[in-house]
Amino acid sequence: MLPHVRMFAAYNSWANRRLYDAAARLPDEQYRADRGAFFKSVHGTLNHLLVTDRIWMRRFTGEGEVADRLDAILFDRLPDLRAAREAEDRRIESYAAGLGEADLVGIIRYRRVSSPEEVVQPLGPALAHFFNHQTHHRGQVHCLLTGLLGDAPALDLLFFQRETGTGMS
Repeated sequence: MLPHVRMFAAYNSWANRRLYDAAARLPDEQYRADRGAFFKSVHGTLNHLLVTDRIWMRRFTGEGEVADRLDAILFDRLPDLRAAREAEDRRIESYAAGLGEADLVGIIRYRRVSSPEEVVQPLGPALAHFFNHQTHHRGQVHCLLTGLLGDAPALDLLFFQRETGTGMS
C-alpha cells in the first residue's frame, strides 16, 4: 500500500496544479459566484480542500494550524490560496515519503470538527479517505470550471500516470 500512498500524494499535487491553473483563468466574480456546489463556489471549495487537508495532516502528524469550521475561508485571494495549497501539497508528499509499511497499520485517534466523539482507526484506511476526499471535491471544482470556462483540465489518475510514469510498471 505504501507505493499507492506515495503515488496519490504526488497525484494530489499534480491535479491541484492543473486545477489552480484553470481557476486562475476565471474572472473574480465567476471564481466567487455561488454556483450551488456544497461549498458554493470555486473559491469556497478550494478553501475547503485546504481546510480539510490541514485538519487531516494535523491528525496524521500532530502538527500544523487547523480551522474550526469546514467552510472556513483561509485565504481570500487566489494567489495566496494557491501558495498555501502548494506548501501543503509539499508537506503531504514529504509526509508520504517518510512513511513505512508499519506506519500504515498503526492507530490514529482524533476528534471530528463537526462532532465531539473520538474516532480510532488504522492510518492506512484514513489515508485512503484523505486522498479520496481530495478527488471528490476536485471533481466538484472541475464541474464548476467546465460550466464556467467551457472546459477543464483532465484530472484522471491515468493521465497523471502516463505523464509521470508513476504506477506504470
